[in-house]
Amino acid sequence: MATQAHFPDHALVARFTLGGDGPSLVVKDCIDIAGMVSGCGSAALADAAPAAVHAEVVETVLAQGARILGKANMHELAFGMTGVNAFTGTPLNPNWPDRIPGGSSSGSAVAVAAGAVDFAIGTDTGGSIRQPAICCGIAGLKPSFGRISRKGATPADSSLDCIGPFARDAAGIEAAMTLMDPTFRPTALTHAPRLRRIAVTSDANIDAAFAPVGDLALDAATLSLLDQAFAAGMTVIAAETAAAFAHLPQHLIGADVRTRIAGGAKISADAVDAAREIGRAFALQVDAALEDRDALILPALPVVPPTLAEATDPNTVLPLTRFLRPFNLSGHPALVLPIRTADGLPAGVQIVGRMHDDARLCAIARWLEPRLTALATKELTA
Repeated sequence: MATQAHFPDHALVARFTLGGDGPSLVVKDCIDIAGMVSGCGSAALADAAPAAVHAEVVETVLAQGARILGKANMHELAFGMTGVNAFTGTPLNPNWPDRIPGGSSSGSAVAVAAGAVDFAIGTDTGGSIRQPAICCGIAGLKPSFGRISRKGATPADSSLDCIGPFARDAAGIEAAMTLMDPTFRPTALTHAPRLRRIAVTSDANIDAAFAPVGDLALDAATLSLLDQAFAAGMTVIAAETAAAFAHLPQHLIGADVRTRIAGGAKISADAVDAAREIGRAFALQVDAALEDRDALILPALPVVPPTLAEATDPNTVLPLTRFLRPFNLSGHPALVLPIRTADGLPAGVQIVGRMHDDARLCAIARWLEPRLTALATKELTA
């Protein structure tokens, strides 16, 4: 368990203690806690009515004795990848203070990375758990779509969003899942996992960091619809987020999010239908790649997370979820583990499992984790 609770600047929007004496956590501010406003990091919701009841996932963890220490900060309305927030402040990345904490579950990621809590609950609609996890150098899981109830999450309706955990390692992810999901049962591997590497194009420093990990795979394949699925995911998210938040007073919303909402409102129903069709085709492609393999592996990010100064240019931010967002569209569980580039900067490995086979995915992550450490040690001593 975490032994201290020193939270980085702006990690939380509210600090309190709720629950038992079990593992400690924080909860992203778009998930209801009774008596508290789910402000979603936005001035437009700051004066909303407090939640009447806990979100279902909050009820679940409290029933098992977990101890909630606060509501975690986030990118406004969960509609951004940097974690930069002019209203609630930008959470400080504990390991790379000059770089973005990632978004949208920024506060959840930095709280875990700082050792302030044992785990954290976030949401992932297009990489919003996995991307900040890697930005901050920790593990994160997007469960299979629908595995964990979204009752009590904002927005109420989403065809892509998943509630999931952050932890410092794969064992921590498993422990968090047992608290968050009563149906989750950790499993043990009976053989070394049969991995397939997904061939992608990334920056040279990411390629070099991932190469020895990729060598653990039996073979390589491509997912020809990966980039189309990324674009399609952007379309669906933009349309659904605009539908959820266009009613809010737009002058109270930050310029970056306000612009994206306006763009999303212009997306036609036909465009959304076409995007969903790509999603269905991509899901079949992922299923086929997993038919004779236990998991797929690929880099988590195609580039190193930008500095806070660099992140003011949208072109440095847009690629960050290129390898993450497609698996929201397909619905497959995806877990990320941190690695570092030769320069000591954040990078990561993404492991994608079969639909609803989340426990096996976590077991594969536990198998892979010490091998990542061994590879890093070999690299350092070479």
